[in-house]
Amino acid sequence: MYKTIVTEIGELVPAFAEERLVVLFGPEATSELRAISVIHEAIEKQENALVVGRTLTIGTQRYEIIKVGAAANKNFDEHGHVSVYFQEGIDEVLPGAIIVGPGQFPEINVGNTIEIHP
Repeated sequence: MYKTIVTEIGELVPAFAEERLVVLFGPEATSELRAISVIHEAIEKQENALVVGRTLTIGTQRYEIIKVGAAANKNFDEHGHVSVYFQEGIDEVLPGAIIVGPGQFPEINVGNTIEIHP
């Protein structure tokens, strides 16, 4: 299992609700990236945690990982970075992104845990 805690929410994060996109980034994110990102700090790490069929939880909200981009695990393992699209029915996934369902945009607050588990 991978478990992390939300430590900061960039001021521009709500602007991505219409696109149903959340950008996660680890604590080393630059100030420019912090503005658009949900900053999190890992409590329990697991390499290559982003796998189709696994469950992503944000607080109490549960999602199934539907697609995983080719560079998503590498970026997530090294920098805590992944773009999460809450949109079902997308044919192609960007290399550093995952697609999860259902497509409902999550409510995210500082102190929420984010978990990835089988």
